[in-house]
Amino acid sequence: MIEIPAASPAVATPLGLAALAKRAFDGEDLTALRSDLIGRMIADPENAAVLLDLSILEQLTGEPGDAQALQYRALERSRLFRRPASHAAAGLRLLAFMAPGDFMANTPLEFLLEGSDTTLDMLYVLPGEPLPREIPEHDLAFVAIGESEASQPLLSDLARVLRHWPQPVLNAPERIARLSRDGACELLREAPGIAIPETRRVSRTELLALPTETFPIILRPIGSHAGEGLERIESASGIADYLRRSGGSEFYLAPFVDYRGADGLFRKYRVALIEGRPYASHGAISSQWMIHYLNAGMRESAEKRAEEARWMASFDDDFARRHGEAFAALAQQIGLDYFAIDCGETRSGELLIFEVDVAMIVHAMDPPDLFPYKRPTMEKLFAAFREMLGRKAQRPA
Repeated sequence: MIEIPAASPAVATPLGLAALAKRAFDGEDLTALRSDLIGRMIADPENAAVLLDLSILEQLTGEPGDAQALQYRALERSRLFRRPASHAAAGLRLLAFMAPGDFMANTPLEFLLEGSDTTLDMLYVLPGEPLPREIPEHDLAFVAIGESEASQPLLSDLARVLRHWPQPVLNAPERIARLSRDGACELLREAPGIAIPETRRVSRTELLALPTETFPIILRPIGSHAGEGLERIESASGIADYLRRSGGSEFYLAPFVDYRGADGLFRKYRVALIEGRPYASHGAISSQWMIHYLNAGMRESAEKRAEEARWMASFDDDFARRHGEAFAALAQQIGLDYFAIDCGETRSGELLIFEVDVAMIVHAMDPPDLFPYKRPTMEKLFAAFREMLGRKAQRPA
């Protein structure tokens, strides 16, 4: 059993991702805030909280190179950051193991714990580095690191460290490590009620040798997210052109599945599973097969928002019930306390899985005048997450 010293290490307290993302999401001009943070950084270059906030701002404004450099500087000065509880009353103390990276590197715990009485300590794990000697006291720990090529060594190291951790640990790192796109395909290939495109890693040479009957296909570089480098290739003649535009050496290859509804529109849903139970996060409707919520025109279309509202309102009695067998299989095969999926439905009625991960963004930042139905739905999800923490810590949430 690992012993954690009864210590209170110095903890940096940044404004944090949730607070800064909400301001950016609302269209606020962040120029004055950036100037203030830069001034504070100049006055105190060792202030890790300020450096981390500046890193987040650079990510929000599309400057990933600057964001990475600032985050690296922040982590040189501190690997522990705190999001205090929103209430004065003492609640749970949650220790989260995090990985360096962008918004999609870790479980969005700051959003999931919005407005709660849970104190969140975020401890960054670095490649080849041991954990700090002093660990803050906590009621339970949570592995927040999402699966990626970069995170595989971190997850492997954590699996060894956490084997005898003295407090309950949620989301076993060795299970997260299985959620690569080809790994998830292998886990779910035979699961009842689930359709998941056969996904495999291929080299540039293998792509050029694909037989004609393989097409159409979906290609993406290994390690890409949010549609970066994702393309549908209709024929062998398109492969060479794709490779000329891509610098990757390996790619994920999958067959294209036409998941249009009877009305010709594509629908992609994000669902979080908490202790195996599904919760609606968002649903996007588009005429394009490659859907992201922000490019689906949801803000511009009252009709699409009305459909999403109906999907959320009837989720438990309709979508979750129709796919009950599939969700049960997901919970059993993935075996995590918390994870999320992006999914659709096949024309034959199966749950079509696009991606499985612990780091998908779920939030309640949408403007209530356009999305009045979203806040209650997300509060239900957030409450279920906090209740799970309470049960796992053997304390009421």
